[in-house]
Amino acid sequence: MPRPAAEFSMRFLRFWLLLDKLTGLPRREKTGMGIVVQKFGGTSVATAEKIHFASRKVIAAKASGHQVVVVVSAMGHTTDELINLARQVSPNPPKRELDQLLATGEQVTIALIAMAIHAQGHDAISFTGAQIGLITDAVHSKARIREIDKRRIIAELDAGKIVIVAGFQGINEHGDITTLGRGGSNASLVALGAVLNAEVCENYTDVDGVYTADPRIVPTARKIDRISYDEMMELSSVGAGVLQTRAVEFAKKYNVPIHVRNSGHDRPGTWIVAETSSMENIAVSGCALKKDLMRVSLKNVPDRPGIVARIFTAIAQANIVVDDIIQNVLDDGTANISFTVEHGDVADLKPVMEQLLAELGGAAAYEKDMAKVSVVGVGMKQAAGVAGTMFKALADQKINIQNISTSEIRISCLVSRADAENALRAVHTAFGLDQPPAA
Repeated sequence: MPRPAAEFSMRFLRFWLLLDKLTGLPRREKTGMGIVVQKFGGTSVATAEKIHFASRKVIAAKASGHQVVVVVSAMGHTTDELINLARQVSPNPPKRELDQLLATGEQVTIALIAMAIHAQGHDAISFTGAQIGLITDAVHSKARIREIDKRRIIAELDAGKIVIVAGFQGINEHGDITTLGRGGSNASLVALGAVLNAEVCENYTDVDGVYTADPRIVPTARKIDRISYDEMMELSSVGAGVLQTRAVEFAKKYNVPIHVRNSGHDRPGTWIVAETSSMENIAVSGCALKKDLMRVSLKNVPDRPGIVARIFTAIAQANIVVDDIIQNVLDDGTANISFTVEHGDVADLKPVMEQLLAELGGAAAYEKDMAKVSVVGVGMKQAAGVAGTMFKALADQKINIQNISTSEIRISCLVSRADAENALRAVHTAFGLDQPPAA
């Protein structure tokens, strides 16, 4: 009989890898109005006009009595353009050199933001990650923050300046520039908020907040006013692109509230905060879609203790995140193991698999064009029938479920990429997420 592997989904392995020591220094005690850490994403600083607009928001926060630290991303699509440029020079550029290149995008933005603030009559100073002692591990392109030396930031804040920090980057113990992966500026935002004991981390972007689904795919999606750290972590891990999962983990650990806001206006956005009892009244708070997945199937590997651990330890050592795992044991003493990874990780994964299978035996098959649709909600812990509702919604649309994985507050279904957007719309409607929540 086929049996599922213990859901190793790598979430727990990833969790302890991500929660490195954030800093060896004590957090700063709050005094007066306290510190606000703001972050402006690439679309919010894409032009000189938008840079001036963002600068006025920063100045307004300072004028209200706060000390202000600003984290910025590269302008517009600069990071993608730099990656494309690198690949024109080398089809597989060394990750160390790619980090050297990509970090220049944020360096441009911090200087321009500081100039814009000076032009409006206020004092500001810009820093790269290295200049504030943001130390990471040595994993290029997916580095994790280990510590931040806040002393220089505090000195400049106490001197009355607005501090501008390059997101997405740091340095390792050897002094090499590292980058924090896609969405890494959000990790910079929350790590600084935690170290500085900020009142709030304001994440300014081009959307009004966190939605019940991606509004580009589901036009009836609505903005969520408040969502728990755990729900946001799950949504981020299964495809919601507003915040990097690592950033929300930091926020939860250090109890730093995050306010996701639209940089184009001053209306409230979505607050990401600790769970409250009222949140448990809603079984499903949102749904998300992760596209561009590839299913990897290892066939006829030995079925004996330690083999699965060996396989997934090797994958983790290559800094590849696995979404979910299924194992089927065969009558001949071998097993088939399948799991999913993001398509962009396949180039790094294949050499690992080739080496393992050369030692263990077996073969690997790679299936592209997969996607995963998920529903998330803290109320799921106490609600019955959530799985049945989701499965029926997909069945009614004649969408075949190829794999199922769960956590306490999440249900995910692996489907064909061709069915992905239809699947998201179906489950969004099935759980009434296009309707206002009950009062």
